[in-house]
Amino acid sequence: MKIERVRAIPMSDPVPSQRQHRTDLGTKVKSDATLILVETDRGLTGIGAALGSPPVVAAIVEHELGPEVVGEDPLFSERIYEKMYNGSRAEPALERGVPQPEVSRRSGVVMEAIAGIDIAIWDVKAQALGIPVYQALGAVRRVVRGYASGGWASGDEAEAELGGYAAKGFSAVKMRVVGRDGFSIEKCVRRVQAARRGIGARVELMVDAHGSLEVPVAIQLARALEPYDIAWFEEPVSPENHRGQAEVRRATTIPIASGEREFTRYGFQSLLHHDALDIAQPDVARAGGFTEIRRIAALTSARDIRLAPHAWGSGILFAASIHVAMAAANCHILEVSQGYMPMMWELFNEPFDIRPDGTVHAPDRPGLGYTLRADALERFKYVEGPEYTF
Repeated sequence: MKIERVRAIPMSDPVPSQRQHRTDLGTKVKSDATLILVETDRGLTGIGAALGSPPVVAAIVEHELGPEVVGEDPLFSERIYEKMYNGSRAEPALERGVPQPEVSRRSGVVMEAIAGIDIAIWDVKAQALGIPVYQALGAVRRVVRGYASGGWASGDEAEAELGGYAAKGFSAVKMRVVGRDGFSIEKCVRRVQAARRGIGARVELMVDAHGSLEVPVAIQLARALEPYDIAWFEEPVSPENHRGQAEVRRATTIPIASGEREFTRYGFQSLLHHDALDIAQPDVARAGGFTEIRRIAALTSARDIRLAPHAWGSGILFAASIHVAMAAANCHILEVSQGYMPMMWELFNEPFDIRPDGTVHAPDRPGLGYTLRADALERFKYVEGPEYTF
């Protein structure tokens, strides 16, 4: 089997004005993704998705990475990943057994494009084998606990918002440190108090700062939240500041989670070197696709670090994240978005299997196990402009 063509299609999912609200990231006006299609000479087509600016990702895929992949056998997924990662030095790297990546391919939008292609290649590979991707990766489970991810309400309104997530059956929920009313430690504590009232004592509660706090503020907030039994404090400081995140971790009893903005196993190796996290959160569409996620899972498992894949994006990203969760032995929970995201929930013909008890179940069809709706490309046609406004 040979790859005949690789295509990249930019996609957008505008947020209606009445559903828009401002957070620490700005006002969300749309969600973007790049659909990746890998077509073979056997009539099989794999789908993937990449994060990053869609026009840029599409150009990288169509003009740089795609031509390198054409002619390769998708069953050689590790070889194809190394070829994309190392670029012109792929053959010497494989001969010597030492990575020799081109500078631009180590991280950023090029790695996001590599991740998208890798997801599509694994989809084709598993289809050819006649099994779901998670079984091709090495299955460990068919069911994983999900957690409801949202939590933007102001003040005491967080009680009803987070309580509503628990009422859906989720045994764990996550809220943002910065609500619609802005940030202060006092405001955040009030919102967490309200959330805890809404969900009760038995439901796990996580908080996410999106990397928006300084180290001293993050420490002060963590200590203020300790009485409320927080399951993890996510991205307390800039994702670049591994040393600062380690300082926060040492200063609190709350477990620290991060990694959604890291690239490849090397980003996680640095986090581990600094003793900066308790829960690793790689994003399959950013960190390097299934191929690199397997390495990240093994690396973190060797340090008894649990895995909770970041799964905020298109339906393809969520589908791929389900397979990651089913194949990584150290994965204990999976993010389930509660935001306005039709491109996640209405992209496929097949619905995701999320049960009333908040558990996520793996598909039993070959490959990713999902097919695009006939109107998907027209409905989610790309819209120019940023995803956030300020």
